[in-house]
Amino acid sequence: MGRNDALRAARLRRGWRSVEAAAGALTKHGQQLLDDRQFTVSARTWRRWEGERPGWPAEGTAIVLHDALGRWPEDLGFTTPSGWIRPEHHEEEQVNRRAFTSITAAALLTGPTAQQHVDPALVDYFQQQLEGHYRADMFLGPHDLIGTVSAQYQLIDKLVRSAKGETRRGLLRAGAAYSALVGWLYQDAGDMDGASFWRGVTQEIAARSRDPHLIGYSLVNQAQVRTDLGDGHAVVELCEAVLDDADRLVPKVRIMAMQQQAHGASLTGERRSVDHLLDQADRLLPNVDDDLPWGNAYRRTPGYLEVQRATCYGRLGLSAEAGSLWTQVLAVVPETARRDRGVYMARQATAAATAREPDQAVEIASTVATIAVETRSARMFRELATLERAMRPWHDAPVGRDLSEILAPVTERS
Repeated sequence: MGRNDALRAARLRRGWRSVEAAAGALTKHGQQLLDDRQFTVSARTWRRWEGERPGWPAEGTAIVLHDALGRWPEDLGFTTPSGWIRPEHHEEEQVNRRAFTSITAAALLTGPTAQQHVDPALVDYFQQQLEGHYRADMFLGPHDLIGTVSAQYQLIDKLVRSAKGETRRGLLRAGAAYSALVGWLYQDAGDMDGASFWRGVTQEIAARSRDPHLIGYSLVNQAQVRTDLGDGHAVVELCEAVLDDADRLVPKVRIMAMQQQAHGASLTGERRSVDHLLDQADRLLPNVDDDLPWGNAYRRTPGYLEVQRATCYGRLGLSAEAGSLWTQVLAVVPETARRDRGVYMARQATAAATAREPDQAVEIASTVATIAVETRSARMFRELATLERAMRPWHDAPVGRDLSEILAPVTERS
């Protein structure tokens, strides 16, 4: 009880197999970083750090630990003293402020704009572009698309200010779909502040469009963010708000709300609700016949509802059921959908580890690590972190060391 597993895991990821090796390597690293030949960390000190009462390192040592392991002491299992402020705190605040300014720049076009003629054909143009962006996201991941899609949203917002009548309403509907995609890209990139901002933009534009289907879609988007934040009750509440108006909504939006509510139920440990909601959604699938250009993930994703069920089962700790479903899903997901395959395989590996099949988990992880480095998907990084936690019982075993080596490049990128 009380062993500092966080520091130990970070040491193993760095390739320091023993306490003695870690102490020696950190001493050498610190002497170079601080230009101080007197800097020393003994094996005895490191052993205490990995024990039940790790204490708190001096500020210089904290800086060295961060530089060597990529994490500050409070993230490495040390007991944070009151008043501790990271050395880079003010710089980090400035970076965050600049980043948020960048996120909002495309959405908040200020001041009046010159009036211009807006041809109704532009509505079809932007709608047709959407499907290509959705497919590119599956192949590329988020980082290469955020700039492109947010710039197109900015153009739509500019045109809305001059458009009239049905053209204006059509552009508002297109704008809501584009802002929803930008929000998703930020979410997949791991930037939850950016994701929440753009989900709010989507909700505003959907309300302005007076389109009930888009308004429901925007609430499901908000629920997606809450799912990633682990707030199951909020997910359920948002989806219930959508389904309160179910009779007004096309089947597709109802399916989206039901499957997202199932994720909320899995976060609150309600397996019966998960199955009930997904079974309801499955019965609705044959009724989907709209030609709306947004919200069509179920068409692009083979086994869409089984992906949701497998994910929910994984959260609920139903490893055998989840593993079986992932095998079925991955048999039909094309190799070209690399980002999605990587996320699914990472979840499959976690299911294998939970089922006490560590060798299978590591075998799967070796493929996922390559995809994660290529796509830089924060969702995949997060799933691999979950796998690491599931593999803790094998930290000292050869299979645990193999996993640390496999994930080393991922840890550097994330």
